[in-house]
Parts: sequence; structure tokens; C-alpha cells
Amino acid sequence: MAVKGVIVAAGYGSRFLPLTRVVPKELLPILDRPAIDYVVQEFAEAGIEDVLIITSRRKKVLDDWFDRDVELEASFDRARLGYPRVRAEFVRQTEMKGTGHALLLARNFVGSDPFVVSFPDDLFAGNCSKLLVEEHARTGRMVLACGDLSGQDVSRYGVVAAEAAGDRLAVKDIVEKPPKGTEPSHLVSWGRYLYTPELFDALDRGLRAHAKGEFYATDAIRAVAAEDRVVAKIVGERYDTGEKLGYLTTVIEFALKHPDLGEPLRAWLKTRV
Repeated sequence: MAVKGVIVAAGYGSRFLPLTRVVPKELLPILDRPAIDYVVQEFAEAGIEDVLIITSRRKKVLDDWFDRDVELEASFDRARLGYPRVRAEFVRQTEMKGTGHALLLARNFVGSDPFVVSFPDDLFAGNCSKLLVEEHARTGRMVLACGDLSGQDVSRYGVVAAEAAGDRLAVKDIVEKPPKGTEPSHLVSWGRYLYTPELFDALDRGLRAHAKGEFYATDAIRAVAAEDRVVAKIVGERYDTGEKLGYLTTVIEFALKHPDLGEPLRAWLKTRV
């Protein structure tokens, strides 16, 4: 089974302005690698070889990360340059009409294959994409990566209503940012999805009926779920790099796990807190 990868990277990155006026947030460094490369490496380790990056006019520099640099190769070992181990294609979202609209741009690239969608704001401690691919192979359904936030406020998330159905966790509904106390569960949707091409027909129908504002994929997921075609997969620890505090704590967490930086950083932190 061939699974493709799609990275949605067309947004403004407004929480990091003015920096993101010239530097895409997907290239913000997590130690010595940009955030997007953690997603790309996750894809490669999950067996995903073909990746589409959906960008916008401010993101041309993203192409360079996937290109070779002959001058650097003359001075450094290629392994040190960290070239991505995937085949990358690019398409531009010329109008900021939301992630549902962006996903429709992947239709020709995807063809008849299942595909994992990632937002580079969301990084994971383990290989989330591999878990989704395995769950799809086992169930034949679309798969949402989810986290269990029992006892926490989930009002700023997409919240999943799911129930056990044999050996799978069947998604019955998904509610975007429900007011506190109205949430159907404490199971939230993280930034990884394994979709099947049936999503596109549901997106098409939704976009035709959409009146104004940004168009998201939630209603399309809900439509496919109504046919018992979506399951949830609870995954491990997630890092949110889409806002400043989450970005800073992610850098620190990754540095603490680094074989060379961990101990000296831990010692320095003890002098500061």
C-alpha cells in the first residue's frame, strides 16, 4: 500500500510576526533543524516517500530546504547537510480560503492513494504518521490522531465523539471548539490525519455550499464519519510550536533530550529557576 504525505504550510504565521513576514514559521529552528523537517523525517520513517507541500506566495524559501546546495557539498559531508529523504512537490494556495480549500489542491497529487496530512505546528514524541498508517492498514478507514485530555479544558480544540466498535474506536462526530461544559468527550483531534480520497468528494460538496469565510475540513470529516468510515487513534506526546510559549518549551524539551546539550542545559536551567 502506497501512502503519500501532504504538508499544509500556506498560513500567515501571524502569531510570530514580524519575523514571519520574511521567514516562514515552518522554518523556525528546533535546535539545528527547521520545524518542517521533523515532519518530513517522520514521514520518511513511516515509509512515505512522496510529499506535497501546500504553500503560498510568502513561502518560496521552503522550496530551498528540499533542494541541493552544491557549494556546501564541496565543503561538508552530505549527511551533515540533512537533505530530506522524500520526493517533494509544491503547490500554491493563491487565496487564503482555509484548510479545506487547501486540501482540495492535493487531489491530483493524491490520486487513488491514502495520504497523511500534517500541519508543521504539531510535532510528536513518537512516529505519529506510522501509527496512522498502521491503523489504516488494519481498519481500511480514515484515521484521526487524537489525544486524551480528560480533566482538562478542551474548548479550544476540535473534540471527537467516538465509541468502541469491535477492535476500533469509531468516530461519530467532531465539534470545533465547543463551549466549556458542552464537549462530547475529552478526546481531541491533533494535527495529523490519514485521509482516503473519498474525503475530496465531501470537501467538494461542502465548498459548494459554503457561504463565506475560511473553509475547513471538519464538515467533510463528519460526513465520512456518518458512513462509519473514520476511526480515532490515540497517540503519544504532542508539541505545539504554533504559538510562542509552545515553541519555546518545545525547543527546551528537545534540547534536554539532546545527547550533547541535555546535561549542560539542565545545569544552566538550575541556576535560573
